[in-house]
Amino acid sequence: MSTASTQLPEGRYGRSADERADRKLRILGAVLGAGLLVLIGWFAYYYVGGNKISAEVITFETSATEVKVHLEVHKDAGASGYCTLRSQAEDGAEVGRADFRFDGDATRIDKVVTLRTTSRGTTAELLGCHAD
Repeated sequence: MSTASTQLPEGRYGRSADERADRKLRILGAVLGAGLLVLIGWFAYYYVGGNKISAEVITFETSATEVKVHLEVHKDAGASGYCTLRSQAEDGAEVGRADFRFDGDATRIDKVVTLRTTSRGTTAELLGCHAD
């Protein structure tokens, strides 16, 4: 004697509940993934397109009361703004901070600026640049 199978014939009664749930999860995952890509793209566009002024520290020289910093600034023509620099002592304490303004029509500015310090600074760090 043989026993009857308790399993339904495959494909005879439509999709099972598990298959429907899997399909819904795949659709939800695709929608969320597309939304995440759009959000990342928007942030990237805002960051790249929104920066009208940027700079880079090329070199710096320290002394007992000041740090001379060679900055290379890139900006849109006609844009004005400022860059913030700071210097720290050997123990990590901040010994100087200042904003340096950049105006004019030039798109690339190479300039040596002097940051006054309260004691000997060992670093010159660009904290950021901001357009007006």
